[in-house]
Amino acid sequence: MTDTSTPRADESLDEEGIEPTAVNGETEETDEESGTREKKAVGESELFRQSEIAADYVEGLLDILDYDGDIDELVSGGRPVVEVVGGRLQNLVGQRGATLEALQELARLAVFRQTGTPSRLLLDVGGYRATRRKELAAVAKNAVEKVKEYGEPVRLEPMSAFERKCVHDVVNAMSGVESESEGVEPNRRIIVRPAD
Repeated sequence: MTDTSTPRADESLDEEGIEPTAVNGETEETDEESGTREKKAVGESELFRQSEIAADYVEGLLDILDYDGDIDELVSGGRPVVEVVGGRLQNLVGQRGATLEALQELARLAVFRQTGTPSRLLLDVGGYRATRRKELAAVAKNAVEKVKEYGEPVRLEPMSAFERKCVHDVVNAMSGVESESEGVEPNRRIIVRPAD
């Protein structure tokens, strides 16, 4: 992410080795941590703005489709998130999350159109992603067990980018195995193999 905030006056002083001046009897904060906090606050406000734009877009879609759902916008893990909760939302998820992925891309385009900046927005409907994450953790652990037992690579079924990331995260947290993606969308899959 590109930092578009303007540098603080005391940051240039630190680089030159000059002591900061006292303001009202107190020394200005010049450590890197305070600069990081300021940049993080600016970044989080922009991420929250992206989630608000996406939430407005999704709300418009729900109105057109005559679906009822509560929409929450937040920032989690350094990325904007929009969650839709409510009854009869399964059609917005689709088979294996295909419709959800398409809606997420549309919401990202809506953010890009207003901000001019690509977004890493994550859209979830009806808690689908949390449920799928648990399922994928089980798939990954099963693959790791097979690799450790037989010493042979295990090829998993084709998955979306979200699903592959969930599996990679689980596999990378375990010792003695590694994972990599192969193939081309929409048939990109993960291979779990013994670590070298």
